[in-house]
Amino acid sequence: MNKMLATGLVLIFSLAGGVNAMADNNNSEVEPGIESEIEKATFAGGCFWCMEPPFDQLDGVISTTSGYAGGDEVDPTYQEVAGGRTGHTEVIQIEYDSAKVNYRQLLDVFWRNIDPTAVDRQFVDVGKQYRSEVFYHNDEQRSLALASRSALAKSGVFDKPIVTEITALKDFYKAEEYHQDFYQKNPLRYKFYRYNSGRDDYLKKKWGGG
Repeated sequence: MNKMLATGLVLIFSLAGGVNAMADNNNSEVEPGIESEIEKATFAGGCFWCMEPPFDQLDGVISTTSGYAGGDEVDPTYQEVAGGRTGHTEVIQIEYDSAKVNYRQLLDVFWRNIDPTAVDRQFVDVGKQYRSEVFYHNDEQRSLALASRSALAKSGVFDKPIVTEITALKDFYKAEEYHQDFYQKNPLRYKFYRYNSGRDDYLKKKWGGG
C-alpha cells in the first residue's frame, strides 16, 4: 500500500472496478455431479487489500487470506516486504469449494482485477513486491493458468505484452491480522486508498462497467 494515500479522508464511491468486473465471470458453470472438495489458489495482484473483495463475493469461495509469497526469507513482516527487501510479493490465498466454483473462474476474476501488462508494479504501488503473479498449487492449476494467460494475450484486450508470471507456490506466509479483511475493518481508509490508486479507472476502461 502506498503510505501517502493511506489516510482517513472520507470518500464515498462505488467499488465497481473490483466488484462489478466479476459479472461476466460466471458464464461457465461448474460441471454437475462434481463432489465438494476444498482447494486453494494463490494470486498476486498488487495491493492485497484490493484483491480480497472480488473473490469474497464469489459463491463457493470459503475464505481469502492476505499474505506474502515468492521470496526466500522465512516468515517476512509487512515492513520487510513493503520495503522490497525479501523478494516476496503481496498475495491472497483463496480456499474454495471446487463443486461450486472452479479454478478457471478464479483465473477470470484475477485477470479482470489487475493490469497484467505492468512490470513490477500494480497501479499506484511500485516495486517487485507489487508484481502480478499466479502461484499454482499443482500441475492442473499450472496448465489452466498457462492456457488462460495465452487466451488473454490473444483476446486483443491489451495492446502490450502480458507479463504476469506463472510460478509454483513454494511458501505462503499469512500477513499480519490488521491486513486481513481490511476493506471490511477500515472501509473509509480502504475506499480512499482504492479511489486514488487508479485501479478502478483502469479496469473500467478495459472491461467496461460502472
